[in-house]
Amino acid sequence: MHRVLVVDDEPQIVRALVINLKARKYEVDAAQDGATALKLAADRHPDVIVLDLGLPDMDGVDVIRGIRGWTRVPILVLSARHSSDEKVQALDAGADDYVTKPFGMDELLARLRAAVRRAEPSAPAGDRAVVTTDAFTVDLSAKKVNRDGADVRLTPTEWHLLEVLVRNAGRLVSQKQLLREVWGPSYGTETNYLRVYMAQLRRKLEADPAHPRHFVTEPGMGYRFEQ
Repeated sequence: MHRVLVVDDEPQIVRALVINLKARKYEVDAAQDGATALKLAADRHPDVIVLDLGLPDMDGVDVIRGIRGWTRVPILVLSARHSSDEKVQALDAGADDYVTKPFGMDELLARLRAAVRRAEPSAPAGDRAVVTTDAFTVDLSAKKVNRDGADVRLTPTEWHLLEVLVRNAGRLVSQKQLLREVWGPSYGTETNYLRVYMAQLRRKLEADPAHPRHFVTEPGMGYRFEQ
């Protein structure tokens, strides 16, 4: 049984989440402000946190930073803030995903399940990390990609971009994070680089590059690899 910490100052949202989560056999703790959230996170060790950014005592981004100081527990932001800058700020602070209010309960629960799965212990170090989709296979250990029985030739930059996305499967990776991890710490605004290289990856790996299934764009925010 997994434990969820819900952090929101809107009682009706907390009530709806608690009811839906308990109906699906989750254990649930709730906090209405940032200070209580930080204390519960330390005391109860949740498996995933659902966090509103607009809290009465502190900004939710500061809560994320406080939690990230000691744990990698998945954090799913649930917020009425719609601007790309605010979403990117939360992701860069350490959030794993972002859902805007109003939200669909089914989508939120699906993203929560995905966050919990990603946080589960990984395979033993001796095992080869192989990620398989319906269109291609990525061998992270051997640094190879296979499609239709043949190896796909990727440039070093294409491979690095692919690797970052695959290692964060299901998670929204911000544009700034991708640029810094692939091109270096001095990069952060050159989003045209990402558009060019994502288009190349899609041409090489997607069955229908114009309608990608595996390399999904979150406009103004970043990219997500869906297996």
